[in-house]
Amino acid sequence: MFSKKTMVIVGIIILIAVNITVLSIFTKRRYSSPRPGGIALFIVSPFQDAVTTTLRFVRDVWSHYFFLVSVARENDDLKRILSREIQKNKQNAEVELSNERLRNLLSFQQNVTDRVLAAEVIGKDPSPWFKTVIIDKGGTDGIVKGLPVVLPKGVAGQIIEVSARHSKVLLIIDPNSAVDALVQRTRFRGLIKGSSGGRCLFQYVLRKHEIRVGDTVISSGLDGVYPKGIQIGNVSGVVRRNAGIFQEVTVTPNVDFEKLEEVLVILNPPRSGFESD
Repeated sequence: MFSKKTMVIVGIIILIAVNITVLSIFTKRRYSSPRPGGIALFIVSPFQDAVTTTLRFVRDVWSHYFFLVSVARENDDLKRILSREIQKNKQNAEVELSNERLRNLLSFQQNVTDRVLAAEVIGKDPSPWFKTVIIDKGGTDGIVKGLPVVLPKGVAGQIIEVSARHSKVLLIIDPNSAVDALVQRTRFRGLIKGSSGGRCLFQYVLRKHEIRVGDTVISSGLDGVYPKGIQIGNVSGVVRRNAGIFQEVTVTPNVDFEKLEEVLVILNPPRSGFESD
């Protein structure tokens, strides 16, 4: 019917009242009769001790309660401050990574003679059959269909659709993509086609030509789209069968298309460009 807290408070009040009553009764008589005063002290002392102990306990509990409340509030404040600092650190790290990518793009722009336009990737094709991305630059920025899209690491793709503010890029890992390429070391030519797993196939390479795993593959410039000498990737697999004219060559692109965020569009692709022999 009553809570434990209520019963404790009532008990303390009763003990205090009894203690005060007994003390007041026997204090009046202590000078007329010394013996009852001793009896009173004997009777009252346990009550006083109990009341004092109870009050001390209640005081300690009360003070500890407020101390814990203060500590809990301080802990919550520290948690909020820590959370804000962690979020700031994450934002700063993201800004630093973005700045690093932009510095690489700027450095690449300064090293080429072509007119290039930086663009941000704002969308990706969700279909597993097509490898395309949408960039935030379009016809009003001077982009037209067919322009090459590159990164400092290598070839990324080609513009296939253009609107006023946006463009669609066909990546070189798409099966519909094709880049005329050659092996930088031996100068043997072939055609880079998109394949599954984010890789490319280096097709139409004659079986008699020497191709090694690790060879660098670059654009040949003969397809009229990509400038000559831009790196595409490295040979990751070679299969020479006993029959057939061509060998099977797999190329891993230099560009990580899963982390594609910014690209460069070459606005005036030359028919022959720079070559990184």
